Amino acid sequence: MLLFNRTNAPTAAALALGVLLMPSAALQAQGAAAASAEAKPAAPKPAAPKSAPASAPKAAAPKTPAAKAPAAGKAAEAGSGVKLPVLRRTLANGLRVVMSPDKTVPTTAVAIYYDVGSRDEQPGGSGFAHLFEHMMFQGSRNVGKGEHFQLVMNRGGSANGTTSHDRTNYYQTVPSNDLALALWLEADRMRSLAITQDNFENQRQTVMEERRQSYDNSPYMKSMLRINELAYGDYFPYAHSTIGDMADLQKAPLSAVQEFFDTYYAPNNAVLGIVGDFEPEAAMVLVEKYFGAIPKRSTRAFNAPPPAAQKAERRESMSDPLAELPAFHIAYHIPPEHTDDHYPLDVLAMVLGDGESSRLYQQLVKGQELLQEIDVNTDGRRGPDLFSVWAVCAKDKKAEAARAVIYEELSAIAKRGIRDEELQKAKNRIRSYFVFGLQSNLQRAQRLAEFELYWGDPELLNAEADRYLAVTVDDVKRVAGQYFAAENRTVLDVLPVAKAEPPAPAKAADKADTTKKKGKQSAPAKGKQP
Repeated sequence: MLLFNRTNAPTAAALALGVLLMPSAALQAQGAAAASAEAKPAAPKPAAPKSAPASAPKAAAPKTPAAKAPAAGKAAEAGSGVKLPVLRRTLANGLRVVMSPDKTVPTTAVAIYYDVGSRDEQPGGSGFAHLFEHMMFQGSRNVGKGEHFQLVMNRGGSANGTTSHDRTNYYQTVPSNDLALALWLEADRMRSLAITQDNFENQRQTVMEERRQSYDNSPYMKSMLRINELAYGDYFPYAHSTIGDMADLQKAPLSAVQEFFDTYYAPNNAVLGIVGDFEPEAAMVLVEKYFGAIPKRSTRAFNAPPPAAQKAERRESMSDPLAELPAFHIAYHIPPEHTDDHYPLDVLAMVLGDGESSRLYQQLVKGQELLQEIDVNTDGRRGPDLFSVWAVCAKDKKAEAARAVIYEELSAIAKRGIRDEELQKAKNRIRSYFVFGLQSNLQRAQRLAEFELYWGDPELLNAEADRYLAVTVDDVKRVAGQYFAAENRTVLDVLPVAKAEPPAPAKAADKADTTKKKGKQSAPAKGKQP
């Protein structure tokens, strides 16, 4: 998965990787471009607060940007990518702060990333990372239930949160004179989240309903979970789903919820990103004021051993009563995101399946008409990743025929590589995705915080596009020959459930026989009207 999503709408495969709290249609419209391709199930609309908490910081007078103020963080072409100003600070309690000032627009984005995702969960405790995405909007010592949203939205801002295998994040965009409010809100819930039995039970039921709506009652979506279980096997961190096992949530005691919060929601386990119209030194005064007194805590580092190498192809079929057409997944094990080989693998995925001019779309959808849709991507995990193909068959077409074409294309690229013009087209699109992916203050705040959290250096973001643009035809050829052996492959077929044929209408003579038994009409079945 490229660092920046190819479209604002997530693919079906991406939906299975994470979940996104969406409290209102207004927030969905505001935050769609910034969400990291994660699922968008609806959460209950927050109740309006009675009033702003007495201790909430008051808004300063609105600022009017100078007509000719320099745009310090404006995307400026520097060879192949953009260069953002990046400032880093660390508080005494371990909270890392990444800032990038940009006075182009009078707004400021605040994104806080916690180093906890579903990969950190233990067997029997799945779903906790995502549960906390909901719990974090249920109030804290100075903020009532649902007031976080209302305080931000009443000032014309937006707020939300997402969970993935690798992290949990919370974010808001506010007018630049309300930066203090955004920081105070985040600090208050980091310090004193309201973990009560009532809040826990309410959000447990919300998550269970979300699971039913987004997966159990949606065509193909259960297969999005199953392909990870099948491909990762015994590697629990990525085999189980982010939304979790409902049985685990049902049996979880409140004490386990409190323990999870105490372990992971600590300043020394978080990165705070601030991007937009602000003065860095003034911002750090606010950060120190609101976060500085929160004590650091002992956290649990992720230390799962790597998964065992796959030795043979894995194949499975599953039935989906909601599916109208057959579909299939193909997954190959590849190295983690941000490693050297991941970049040519991303380029290869684009050549194969990015847009209607891609190889597989032209052959399988437009040409042979074997498929109705196809998506090719890398999943973009911090740990062991997957090169994923998702396809829905055309009516009356067989999955095996489409898979044969896919395997042939991979083999051909391993032998002959890709054409220069294909590589150039992919690079052009990468440059476009990179630039547009950093358009908003929120997108930049999220990406910078993520790079600090994942790789320990937000400055790497400025060189990320260059790493894609340095990929050569030989690089793509090499990875195509290295990672796509049959024994490294997992295949999952999704089969519709055959609909029962309606009974044939009775012949006229048969109808007469059934209504003339002993001179009276047959009695209807019990409970039915005649």
